[in-house]
Amino acid sequence: MGLLVKGEWKDQWYDTASTGGEFVRQDSQFRHWVTADGSAGPSGEGGFAAEPKRYHLFVSLACPWAHCTLIMRALKGLQNCIGVTVVDPVMLANGWEFSAVSKDNPIAGLEYLHQIYTHENPHYSGRVTVPVLWDRQQSRIVSNESAEIIRMLNSAFPSANSTDYYPEPLRNEIDALNQRIYDSVNNGVYRAGFATSQHAYEQAYQQLFAMLDELDARLATQRYLFGADLSEADIRLFTTLIRFDAVYFGHFKCNRQMLESYQHLANYIRDIYQLPGVADTVNFEHIKTHYYVSHTTINPTQVVPAGPAIDYHSAHGRKELS
Repeated sequence: MGLLVKGEWKDQWYDTASTGGEFVRQDSQFRHWVTADGSAGPSGEGGFAAEPKRYHLFVSLACPWAHCTLIMRALKGLQNCIGVTVVDPVMLANGWEFSAVSKDNPIAGLEYLHQIYTHENPHYSGRVTVPVLWDRQQSRIVSNESAEIIRMLNSAFPSANSTDYYPEPLRNEIDALNQRIYDSVNNGVYRAGFATSQHAYEQAYQQLFAMLDELDARLATQRYLFGADLSEADIRLFTTLIRFDAVYFGHFKCNRQMLESYQHLANYIRDIYQLPGVADTVNFEHIKTHYYVSHTTINPTQVVPAGPAIDYHSAHGRKELS
């Protein structure tokens, strides 16, 4: 884990002592927007026009938040428009690092992700996270907020795929469900896993499975969260669900049941996994290595489990719901 405090690196990025044992995630600090014409977005400055090959993503294949941006990039067909650099899967004393894993790095001499943050702001204090959307032209961070980056990728850039994954008529409903899923599932698994009191853990655990039960029932009669069409809400949920049985079930003590035992969620995961381009963004070696090796307070032996063996390519996973 890592936190920069006035330029000094701290080998920890969450503090549960002051919150009754509950993990509390900090907000992202870079919130500019890429727009079609470079005008200012909902927050931050203007001047970030959507131009091919101008922007670059720094991601971890282990991180569910970064994974969302890779899926949106793939679905919109932006692979030749926006480059990607992948950090190493293990994150220890120096935070996210770059090594031979990273082949396409637009900034010379980078060893650690935190150098990107201090390049933007020498006095930066806060978490050093992925994803980071980088502007090559201005040598600046555009955003480190995944929820906003996926909306930029969805709407700012010309794409052969005209699908709108955040359609205007559903925006209020998508926003409301995103928030509920974030609180109880996306961040809920971390609240359970990083809790340092029994009460905080059990509260997160109960909220997590209550929401998973609700989502399984919701998917009994429709293919995706809002019917027949995939939305950003599905992408945001998927990146947590695909990690659940491999990591969160055991490592984060979210062990009431595996998602494979849910009738509809199990099929839903396979459905999205089998969409063109999505499977290529999933890397279980990075996922398991990161969590089990990096979180030494939870897994001090750093032993990475061999399983589970789940075939997400299986044909029976396809649903015929509309």
